[in-house]
Amino acid sequence: MSITHPGDALSRNQRLAYIVVLGALTALGPFTIDLYLPAFPLLEQDLGVSATQIQLTLTGTMIGFGLGQLIVGPWSDTVGRRLPLLLATGFHVLACVGAAMSADIVWLSLFRVLQGFGAAAGGVVAMAMVRDLFGGKPLVKMLSRLALVSGLAPVLAPVTGSQLLLVMDWRGVFWVLAAYGAVVILAVAALVAETLPASRRRFAGHSTLGQRYRAVLTDRVFVGVAIIGAMTFTGLFAYLAASPFLFQQVYAFSPQQYGLLFAVNSVGVVLGVQLGSMVMHRTTIGPQWILAVTTAVLAITSATIVVLDTSGAGLWGTLVPLWFFIAACGFTMPCVQVLALNAHGHEAGTAAALLGAANFGVAGLISPVVGLLGVSDSVPMGAVMGATSVVSVLALWLVVRPRQVPALAP
Repeated sequence: MSITHPGDALSRNQRLAYIVVLGALTALGPFTIDLYLPAFPLLEQDLGVSATQIQLTLTGTMIGFGLGQLIVGPWSDTVGRRLPLLLATGFHVLACVGAAMSADIVWLSLFRVLQGFGAAAGGVVAMAMVRDLFGGKPLVKMLSRLALVSGLAPVLAPVTGSQLLLVMDWRGVFWVLAAYGAVVILAVAALVAETLPASRRRFAGHSTLGQRYRAVLTDRVFVGVAIIGAMTFTGLFAYLAASPFLFQQVYAFSPQQYGLLFAVNSVGVVLGVQLGSMVMHRTTIGPQWILAVTTAVLAITSATIVVLDTSGAGLWGTLVPLWFFIAACGFTMPCVQVLALNAHGHEAGTAAALLGAANFGVAGLISPVVGLLGVSDSVPMGAVMGATSVVSVLALWLVVRPRQVPALAP
């Protein structure tokens, strides 16, 4: 077997171990952000604060996650992947303990920012490690596994959180997160080898932080797909931020019914991620053309939510187009990651960091708009999702320019 990429030398069992551990790392961030979503109404009552203040703890986590990636990603390009990964995840565990012991909303908000900062290593370093090992269409296959986890985790986390609330209070959710982080640290220490040896940490024109950022940010395709990724994630998180109040308070769902809703929506993410990756891997259709379809679907389905809700269609008028919106998010994610990382093997950590920081930073800033507009119906959520979708469409055709994107290497 010829070895084109370093990952070609891995055995099947070694690849499986990397998928499992890197998948767990990728899921750490979304679980940190979303596991406590079903507890929002309980937090509101227990801490005696408004829904907007509770939503701001979600915003703080995403901002911390975005900032953390900007530090951890470039750092991993300089010193290797394992050290930043182990230290940042250890920091995450300590922040989870602090959140579980918080006495008021101020301390909880602070530790939520620190949790996000510590969890940043998981997603950014996992993507960088995959790019260290693979390129071209093999990169598509491996990133599809991570995209499945990163797309599924935000919708499965509230399902898990709702079940945890049957046996523990909201503080217990953070103790579970601390245990998860500790298990991830042990798995990395035991199963994951360094994928960026010292000989590959210096490359002409890419050795300094400024050179790495310049190489990424002067790539028009990267900038365009980063905008698309950030807008898609923001639309998804607008839904996540609004849904605990919309479905549990407006439509009177129990925490368990709310969790079941996320389980149904998770099917859409699974189908979207896997079908999108299969099309890229097995056909000559480029990821940019898949984005041409998915961004249009995002715009159409979000507009449908607003139109049907204002027409009095009720719960099903939101649920049906929402499922297709989330499925389109699943289609979009692997395409964004492949286009963003494929041309940046020498600064994979920096590219992954900027991509993740854009996703979570923009989502953290924009998604609270839903709470400020009120959650008495589906219109504010659908309107924010629609606005982000329109920006995605414009970014694709004006910045990425699909006809000018080169084909993926075999």
